[in-house]
Amino acid sequence: MALSNRPFNRPGSGGPRGRFIPRKEAEHRINHFIRVAQVRLVGENVTMGVYPTQDALKMAQQLELDLVEISPQADPPVCKIIDYNKFLYDKKRKEKDMKAKSKSAELKEIRFTPGTDDHDFDFKARHAENFLKEGNKVKAYVQFKGRAIMFKERGELVLLKFAERLAEVGQVEGLPKLEGKRMLMIIAPKTAKKKVANAPAPPAE
Repeated sequence: MALSNRPFNRPGSGGPRGRFIPRKEAEHRINHFIRVAQVRLVGENVTMGVYPTQDALKMAQQLELDLVEISPQADPPVCKIIDYNKFLYDKKRKEKDMKAKSKSAELKEIRFTPGTDDHDFDFKARHAENFLKEGNKVKAYVQFKGRAIMFKERGELVLLKFAERLAEVGQVEGLPKLEGKRMLMIIAPKTAKKKVANAPAPPAE
């Protein structure tokens, strides 16, 4: 089959497969819009190497896929033979997932004083534990007022005790540090992957 007998999908026009129709300005050059003499093919479904562009187009045509330029600045440009519709869909989904995760994770603040009592400490530790389980970071700080800055060691002890209390669900990103009249510490949620070891063993046959 001659290459010209099978039109490829291109911006602004539909191909015979009824597949992806790129928007007015495609994110990548594809198929006949790749106007260089040769390209370097990479990917799982080809023998990697440098090919004349027309040969690369024929290979894409035989696989009923698209020739997509992924690194135009390389010499020669790097291309993949892929389903461009699926490629853009997966890319958009990953970006959406990353955006959703960045929005859902927040930095929650927990405030102490050098003289925080046990009841208040426990109350705030329970809140922080819930924040961490929800995937949020916790910024714990001790606020010093007036001459209380003289007791900064007490503030450090409060924060270290707090970190120890949350050790099962959180991990400290750095030791307590003094910033102005605040001593603070950031605790990040732990990734929960370690419950397999405690699972009951299968019954012996």
